[in-house]
Amino acid sequence: MATTRRKFILGTLGITGALVIGWGLMPPRQRLTTSQPLPTSEGEVAFNGWVRIARDGEVTVTLAKSEMGQGVVTSLCMLLAEELDADWSRVRWQQSPIDNIYNNIVSVVDGLPVHPDTDNFAVDTVQWLTAKTMREIGVMMTGGSSSVKDLWRPMRQAGASAREMLVAAAAAQWGIAPADCQTENGEGIAPDGRRLGYGALAAAAAQQALPRDPALKAPVRFKRIGQATRRLDTPGKIDGSARFGIDALPQGLLYASVRMCPTLGGRAQRHDAAPARAVRGVKAVTAVEPLRGGTGGVAVIADHPWRARQAADQLDVTWDHGALADFSSAPAMQRLADAARDERGFAFFETGEVDAALAGAAKRIEAEYRAPWLAHAAMEPINCTVLFEGNKATVWVSTQVPGLARAAAAEALGLPDEAVTVHVLMLGGGFGRRLEVDFIAQAAAIAKAVPGQPVQTMWSREQDTRHDLYRPACVARFEAGFDAAQRLVAWKNTSAGQAIVPQVLKRAFGLPGGGPDKTTSEGAFDQAYEWPAARIAHAAVELPLQVGFWRSVGHSHQAFFKEGFVDECAHAAGVDPLAFRESLLRQHPKQLAVLQAAAKAANWGSPSPAAPDGARTARGIALHDSFGSSVAQVAEVSLGPDKAIRVHRVWCAIDCGLAVNPAGIRQQLEGGVVFGLSAALHGGVDIVDGQVQQSNFHDQQILRLNESPRVECVILPGNGHPEGVGEPGVPPIAPAVANALFALTGQRLRSLPLKLA
Repeated sequence: MATTRRKFILGTLGITGALVIGWGLMPPRQRLTTSQPLPTSEGEVAFNGWVRIARDGEVTVTLAKSEMGQGVVTSLCMLLAEELDADWSRVRWQQSPIDNIYNNIVSVVDGLPVHPDTDNFAVDTVQWLTAKTMREIGVMMTGGSSSVKDLWRPMRQAGASAREMLVAAAAAQWGIAPADCQTENGEGIAPDGRRLGYGALAAAAAQQALPRDPALKAPVRFKRIGQATRRLDTPGKIDGSARFGIDALPQGLLYASVRMCPTLGGRAQRHDAAPARAVRGVKAVTAVEPLRGGTGGVAVIADHPWRARQAADQLDVTWDHGALADFSSAPAMQRLADAARDERGFAFFETGEVDAALAGAAKRIEAEYRAPWLAHAAMEPINCTVLFEGNKATVWVSTQVPGLARAAAAEALGLPDEAVTVHVLMLGGGFGRRLEVDFIAQAAAIAKAVPGQPVQTMWSREQDTRHDLYRPACVARFEAGFDAAQRLVAWKNTSAGQAIVPQVLKRAFGLPGGGPDKTTSEGAFDQAYEWPAARIAHAAVELPLQVGFWRSVGHSHQAFFKEGFVDECAHAAGVDPLAFRESLLRQHPKQLAVLQAAAKAANWGSPSPAAPDGARTARGIALHDSFGSSVAQVAEVSLGPDKAIRVHRVWCAIDCGLAVNPAGIRQQLEGGVVFGLSAALHGGVDIVDGQVQQSNFHDQQILRLNESPRVECVILPGNGHPEGVGEPGVPPIAPAVANALFALTGQRLRSLPLKLA
């Protein structure tokens, strides 16, 4: 009996193992068709999960990524329209439903902690299996500068397959072979010059079999990809038709204002609702627990937002300040500094014998760098609108994660996921804040108090600043060694800070985090510099403060640390900062070309001209790889009254692979410089006893127009598929400015935000 059972188990395991191996060898499943057909309007047909064509020839592209100012609407529509040979003037877009074909595959694969130069079978296998897994059980997500990279092939396949179906329908009508039919600008063209518009062909074409592996254009045949193109979302922003989360106005809308515990993660212990209920127009008062990493409080629902806010101010609440009541940022920062100094951490990259190289060095230098916690400070404050109808619900929200948003709302309302419909609206800034769902769960819990009526929950700017999920603070320690000829022989770097991914896994999925979190050390270990001997590690420090992704994530501070210390090494070696970097990039022509392009644009090496007010200026340079792209920046700075730092010009060079929309790339680089400068010059939150001290733009500043530099961009002709663009412009600006300040003043600034003594 036991033997028979053992044979059965072993036989089953053998079959299962063979199935798993067979599944692993197959490519990721198609990303063309959705589990349910796309909804269509009268006279419109869907060709796959990405494109619909109407009788009048209008092409509607299904957009599976959130538009938050990064221009993804335009770039993704360009991919599909290129292969479809669509009439660009007839291209429209619509947000996608939630479906597995829209899962973000690339960002998870890129999140594996692997050095870009690593090339072996084991890494390829893990990346392959990760891609397959994410296709089936992944997450719809806009982030990680991955949108175009993730959909580079699926969007083109969708356009090409629809084009082949249209060609087949036209050929059948004309009685010719499909190979003899051409397409151009939304029309099928016969050899004799006859033409049929896509609208006239759509119904018949939709009956054709869906091509699973359509032929894609070679880049030399591109007509739209690579051309500077005006954004499709701009007209709606000008005429007011664009709809952001804050613009959700369903019939019978009520408004909620939340009085949140002033201490992060706290909750209301008790409250007296009577004063709030006495305010005219108030419909309900309800306590809300801390949800998905957020903070608890008491919400007031009223018929007008101002009445809701006035009533919330009248509430008498006793707070339970929770686990963060004893947390302050100053001692926490010191704890990070101690960890960076005393702990070895997890080594993300090692080469050579760094300790031996340091011990035998003729000269050694060391330094400590620091970066603070940061708020996201998007222009559109946090908001979410929810209609709860007992057995179903509808959510209108600006989110980067539609599937997780649905799950959070469903859990808060006690509903299955499929009973919740999510309408993704445009985002007035995301920067990673809207990867979180704390505010969505909160809004759903509030709406549950008034079934049958939609409720819009909106935070004030102060609440947005004080109840964020912040970019982690980080401290980095460096040691470098030089031989007698002043050549670098050793590079040792240990940073310390909180890990984001384990917290996100727990908040979003209730799962424990496992393995090293790449985001803690990205920007430190995954760079192109050819260190003779190196150890680059991170010590993950657990703190009770909830942290989240912030634009460019670990790169946002690791670039400042790394490029600042590279400059220190150049100074210690008595070598020009540009030449020193060049000496470390002999086997990396891509990064070398980017570095030299920025230097050439800035006329590096020539005397820096005086500022408009006659002040002396200086320049600093920085190079950084992130999200598959290489970016180099040169910043020109001067000092104003009271040693105020002024950045006049920034030269920015990028190799991001194939440039889909050069106009959009320039916009993102310019925006990245401004965003990064805001953090470099002004950013940081201070926490005392669990309470954030900053509140609004007067003490959580962003760059003003009169502070914004002139940004000149050089886009190098990259090879291969597109890489990230939305975030790579952010990391290099802080070190470029800091290095320029050293050249100007002789002061080496090693802490953000940058402040001269």
